[in-house]
Order: sequence, then C-alpha cells, then structure tokens
Amino acid sequence: MAEQTARPVASVYDSLGAHRGEVVLDPAMFGIEPNRDVMHQVVVAHMAARRAGTANTKTRAEVRGGGRKPWRQKGLGRARHGSIRSPIWVGGGVAHGPKPRSYAQRTPRKMRGLALRSALSARASEGAVKVVSEFDWGSPKTRLAHSLLDEIGVDGKALVVLDGSEATAARSFRNLPTVVLGRAGRLNTYDILWSDTVVFSGRALEETTGLPVETLPGPYDVSEDDFVRVDDASAGPETQGDASQ
Repeated sequence: MAEQTARPVASVYDSLGAHRGEVVLDPAMFGIEPNRDVMHQVVVAHMAARRAGTANTKTRAEVRGGGRKPWRQKGLGRARHGSIRSPIWVGGGVAHGPKPRSYAQRTPRKMRGLALRSALSARASEGAVKVVSEFDWGSPKTRLAHSLLDEIGVDGKALVVLDGSEATAARSFRNLPTVVLGRAGRLNTYDILWSDTVVFSGRALEETTGLPVETLPGPYDVSEDDFVRVDDASAGPETQGDASQ
C-alpha cells in the first residue's frame, strides 16, 4: 500500500515568470510513496501499445513460385528438394517470421492510476512540479513560452499540462522541441517520467485533482517595523524590577 507523506507544495508563477507564492498540492495524488514496479509495468505496456505491429513476412505458402520440384529425388548426387521456395533457399519463404499483430498489454485501471500518482509524487518530491496561475497572453507567441520556461527555471524536457480552453498557450508551446503538451484528465505515466519538469496551468491543476487551487503567500521579507521596542524609561515597575535583578 502507498503511504502518504507530508503535504507537498509547488511554486506558482504568473504568465511572465514572476513568482507569486506556492500552492498546496493534493497529497493523495502528489504525496504518496512512488511504486517503481507498477510504474515500470505501466510504461512498458504504454510503449508496447504504441507499436504499429505491421511487420509482415511471407511464408513458403505465400511466396511466389516453387510449384514444381526443382529436380528428381534420386540419381543426381544432390540434396533432395521439393521446392525452390523452401525457407533454406535464397528468395524462399520465412520460417517463424513476424506477422501483423497487436502488442497491447492489459493494465488494470487501478494499476494505471497508481502509476500516475506515483510518477506525479516522484516529480513533486524533486521540486519538479510548477504551476502557472493563468496564461493571459493576447496571441500565440513561441517567444513568450520560451521566456516563461527560462524565468521559472525549467531546464531540459518539460511536460506542459493545459486545460482544453487554453488554446493560445498550447499554440505557443507546441513548436518548442523539448516540450510535450498534455491535457488535464488525460495524463499518462510515460510523459511524466519522460519530462524533467511538469508545468501545470492553474485550471489544469484544478481539473486534475478536482480541488480548488489554494495559493499560499510568497516569502515574507522581515523589516524593522516587525520588531517591538520597549524603552527602559517607559517600562512598568514589574519590568524594571526584573531588569534590576
């Protein structure tokens, strides 16, 4: 059984990359102990299902020619053969060759769910989950998408998870070679583990977890006004007595 750990958090940024605070992630999805065996099995099944399975070779019954016996059975001192399309002949059929087939493997729904939560939890434990509160770009610009990733510290491959209504952001990110786009509610374990950083939009995070995004305030700068000073002259008699002791 996967055990829950401390509540994970992720940094929140605006569409220009400015830090706006932190968001508390759902511990049931981002805070479990990753199950490596289940993730491996689901990824193998995912990659197997992507195979086209169209490889095809002809058997000796399908290859053209070879209808008559090449020479008589006895008397010539040569090995006996019944067809020039035997698998041991050049140009003959293929023995036990590949045929069109499906490589899909059955993975139960609960197994896929556990693998997805394990992958998200692994990225969250590494601090590799980031949230962009809202993409308020007026028009699609790949330059804005590239600048945003640089500002929030995304280095390497990234999975950008968007809501279905965020078409402008999707068109901005789709030309970046190190970015893969994902839809909220349609995430898969392979894409999460393939990426070095997972970037959620605020809407996509809400749709993925089913919970509203609760943003925590950013880091607080301590100033001189935060300290209370008590003058010795204005201190009460009890305070003065304590000071004299």
